[in-house]
Amino acid sequence: MKKFLLTLTVIAAFQNAMSQEITLDKIYSGYYRGKGIAGITSMKNGENYLVIEQNGIAKYSYKTSQKEGNLVDGSFESYEFSDDESKILLLKQSQPIYRHSFLGVYDVKDLKSGKNLSLNEGKPVQEPRFSPDATKISFIVDNNLFYQDLNSGKITQITEHGVKNKVLNGLADWVYEEEFGHARLYEWTKNSADILFVKLVETDVPEIYIPLYGKSLYPTEMRYKYPKAGEKNSIASAHIYHLADGKKTKVNLDQFKNYYIPNVIQTSNADEIVLITSQRTQNASDVLKVNTKTSEVKKLFTETDDKWIDTDNVTLEFLEDNSFLWASERDGFRHLYWYDKDGKLKKQVTKGNWEVTEYYGYNPKSQEIFVQTTEKGSINKVISKINIQNGKSQLISNAEGNNSANFSKNYSYFIETSSTAANPYTFVLKDGNGKKLKELQNNDDQLKKLQADQFAVKEFITIPNTAGDQMNAWIIKPKNFDPNKKYPLFMYQYSGPGSQQVSNSWDNGNALWFEMLAQKGYIIACVDGRGTGYKGAKFKKVTYKNLGKYEIEDQITAAKWLGNQKYIDKTRIGIFGWSFGGYMASLAMTKGADVFKAGIAVAPVTNWRYYDSVYTERFLLTPQENPAGYDDNSPTTYANLLKGEFLLIHGTADDNVHFQNSMEFSEALIQNKKQFEFMAYPDKNHGIYGGQTRPQLYQKMTDFILENL
Repeated sequence: MKKFLLTLTVIAAFQNAMSQEITLDKIYSGYYRGKGIAGITSMKNGENYLVIEQNGIAKYSYKTSQKEGNLVDGSFESYEFSDDESKILLLKQSQPIYRHSFLGVYDVKDLKSGKNLSLNEGKPVQEPRFSPDATKISFIVDNNLFYQDLNSGKITQITEHGVKNKVLNGLADWVYEEEFGHARLYEWTKNSADILFVKLVETDVPEIYIPLYGKSLYPTEMRYKYPKAGEKNSIASAHIYHLADGKKTKVNLDQFKNYYIPNVIQTSNADEIVLITSQRTQNASDVLKVNTKTSEVKKLFTETDDKWIDTDNVTLEFLEDNSFLWASERDGFRHLYWYDKDGKLKKQVTKGNWEVTEYYGYNPKSQEIFVQTTEKGSINKVISKINIQNGKSQLISNAEGNNSANFSKNYSYFIETSSTAANPYTFVLKDGNGKKLKELQNNDDQLKKLQADQFAVKEFITIPNTAGDQMNAWIIKPKNFDPNKKYPLFMYQYSGPGSQQVSNSWDNGNALWFEMLAQKGYIIACVDGRGTGYKGAKFKKVTYKNLGKYEIEDQITAAKWLGNQKYIDKTRIGIFGWSFGGYMASLAMTKGADVFKAGIAVAPVTNWRYYDSVYTERFLLTPQENPAGYDDNSPTTYANLLKGEFLLIHGTADDNVHFQNSMEFSEALIQNKKQFEFMAYPDKNHGIYGGQTRPQLYQKMTDFILENL
């Protein structure tokens, strides 16, 4: 009898572990983890491509799709070729600093001789870069620029005055890196004779300090320069280093917009570098050509906008004759424009009520550019090739879903990475006309596991707002959905400028948690309101100077519209968001308190005065210029309106959205005698992860929803 009962217990435990439903345990055990192909790079011959595998960097044939062996054996995080592919830079290990920056230990392998060289004698560096002639590699150590001769191994120091929290040479400070999207601020000329670098002096930038608790008797501190809205920023200047004599020349930018220098770009000419500069308001950018021999600066043109320019999303590509392609929203949608080498507009290359979302390259033989666009609808991204002369376009990817490409150097082949909301990622080898040659990888096993656990496919709909727009939205319905029954509604959104959450693409992130909540009887919905991207500049930029105002109006409108559907209980509507989405959830629980019963705000901005200068001023100007735009849209201002159940979550070591935001909002709620739940994650940054943090966090949020919605 005991043996029989034990057997039943074992069976029951097994059945529970393999229950036909999505659970947090399964999500965080990796049970549903998908597969991918890492580090796809075409070789110069256009006939081979490389990928990162467990035992090395593998070489494959496009023609046969067969592996031809390893180019390099070993374990590497990433790699980069020299221009002539005679050498390869291998990242062996890395240590993150901020969002994009990291310290890395690198080797340089000579692929002809087989010789291996440890970059900087094996000590960590930042932002290494081959010289175009492959004889040297530049890099940054302790905010100073260096280069190493790859023949002799000799290391030469270029700058001397780099100091943490004071001076950076060729390297972005915190706000440049976070908001312009990259850490490297230097470039070699095509002839390998000069390096142009940006110097940032951040001495007068206010400093933020964050306590780190750890297990020390006394907490330590993280200190770094963080310019909040309206405060002083780094002073930027451009300099040229001449390798022949070791001299440095300052570039005179006095007559141009020079408050920010976000981009340093190599041209096709031997001794030219292009700088993209901006005034503080970020509604005008100069595109400047610098002659590195003479230091002469010529303005190619100025890009202007009556609201803002996306200084964090620059496309500038030089063709062989030094003419160039530039992306602009000047006609209301993001399209490509073709300029001659002197900055005179030749023509608008793409046009229509859709946007170019990615530029892949130009084939001079066929005179075709290869781009990713939204021409098949704003929730889809497809790949096309377009003749630059006559505008003839050909779709070469799937016509729906989210499709991206890695092209061979000769554009005869590409590897298409595709997904939809119903189907996880596939990797397909195609020819240059979009003909399928072979499926390289799929995630059928992942999908089968999810389908066995009653995975529900998102339904895409549109919801009207008060301005007459049709907002993109998706809905996940509970298993065994009954249209005659009323369900609680849990809304998710991000809502930040130019963002997109309603996309016909696979989501390996929060989507699995949403599926789990749907199986517990909730309808999950997500709505992209005004301010979000891929529907044109007018829809995106209506929020200018009033960040948060129209976004929360649209979320409230969407909640009311959904609440009026016969299958939704309008008295049980909740909302969740992270970062900008947490800001919106906080506004929903205050300005929208009559609509939302429960809300979760993770790492929210609660007052834009506390956020960084580059991002915030792009959309709001400074607090001195536009105080109402800050205060009228802060949830702290409306703390007295809170009615429902509210869970506020923040990591104490968040270097991006400081813990200060949640502290200020908490104090406002307390002084208004409002009850709410608060969860602080010690020493966790904006992502709130590490160890068992994420499982604990999502269990906390799940319990809150089950108890309060």
